[in-house]
Amino acid sequence: MNKETIDKNPILKLSFVFALEIIKFCDELQSQKKFVIAQQLLKSGTTICANAIEAQNSESKADFIHTFKVAAKEGEEAEYFLLLCDLLNSYPNYNHLLQKIESINRIIGKIVSTTKK
Repeated sequence: MNKETIDKNPILKLSFVFALEIIKFCDELQSQKKFVIAQQLLKSGTTICANAIEAQNSESKADFIHTFKVAAKEGEEAEYFLLLCDLLNSYPNYNHLLQKIESINRIIGKIVSTTKK
């Protein structure tokens, strides 16, 4: 996998850029000693793209769907932690990340539902 391949695929590109932004946000959370949320968000927020990349090499349609469903679960988890951060006044404001993950989650949901047909 290389950057060129990621750039050519819309969901890979969106989730990759999201992962980079999540890493920066989690660095900021860790600098503020918000370690638990930072670790959970870092894992879920960066795994979405990893699963989407893995799905590109699926062995079957069922495997493709399953791998994207895993990405969807991670996306929902990331959205949950971002919502927590958004609602807590003591956390930095990264509203744009919440908007991005909502969009990514909708796209992944559409990929799964369309592939099932």
